[in-house]
Formats: sequence, C-alpha cells, structure tokens
Amino acid sequence: MRCEQDALQEAYLSAYRLLRQFRAEVALSTWLSRLVLNECLGRLRLTARRQNVIPIFPTSTRFAMDGTADDADLPDKVLGRAQMRELLQAKLDGLAEIFRVVFVLRSVEELSVAETAQCLNIPEATVRTRHFRAKSSLREALAPDLDLAERDLYDFGGASCDRVTTAVLTKLTS
Repeated sequence: MRCEQDALQEAYLSAYRLLRQFRAEVALSTWLSRLVLNECLGRLRLTARRQNVIPIFPTSTRFAMDGTADDADLPDKVLGRAQMRELLQAKLDGLAEIFRVVFVLRSVEELSVAETAQCLNIPEATVRTRHFRAKSSLREALAPDLDLAERDLYDFGGASCDRVTTAVLTKLTS
C-alpha cells in the first residue's frame, strides 16, 4: 500500500508543477488519472529494469520474508476474495449449461480447446464459440455489480487521504 501512496503523492506533485500546462481539452480528473497512471507505469519500468522481471503474482501468499503477513492474508483481502468468488459462482450458475460446462473446462480446469472438444464430443470451433459467449455473458452479468463497486475501488478518504495530503504539502514547502 505504501508504494501506491508514494506513486499517488508523486503524481500530485507533478500535477502541481505541471498545472500551467493543463489544457482543458480533457477533464481535470482524466488528466490527473493519466499522471497517476504514468507514474505507476514508470515505477513498473524501473522495477523491471532492476529485476528484469515483473512478477504477476506474489511468490508467497502466506508470509513475507520478515515473517509478517502478506497483504493477501489481511482479513479484508480474504473477505473480498471470498465475496468475489461467491459473486462469480452465482453468475456462472446463471449461464446456460452448454456455456457453463465449456467455461469451467477451459477457464477453471484449464483444458485446451482440443481436450475440451474431446471431453464434450463437440467440434473445436464450437468450444471456441461457447467459451467466447460464456465469457461475454459473464462479463455482462458481472457489469452491474462491478459498476457499483468501482466507485469505491480506491476509497480515498480518512487517514489515507490525510497521509497523502500531508506528504504532498510537506514536499511542496521544502
């Protein structure tokens, strides 16, 4: 979490420095979001150069090297994953069986197209089509729930907001 706050803080400092260059061709929120995204991408590139690899998943979801719990083990993260799993399962149960079976075999069981076709005794083209339609239907079914959640995705209030604001103001005055 500290890394994200540092990136946000640096992006806000950049926004302050570059405010004169802001052109009202886009919304201020869009411009700020782009600054934050650029800062994050820059940090990823630096990390990649240092490590030559960008890890997609943490190497350990149990404990960090210093013995402290990983972010993945925090109760709110565990609860969030459980809720997302329940939501996905509920939406998956709502799919027609012909799409659900293909989705589970391809995406959950990670069978190849050929293996899935062989298991279900259907052509490979049918597997591809059903898998595509299953993913599209799931995406559509999940959209209303995710649209509600995205407003709270980066809840930026309270202590988190105060920390970033204080750090930005401190850097501006020094």
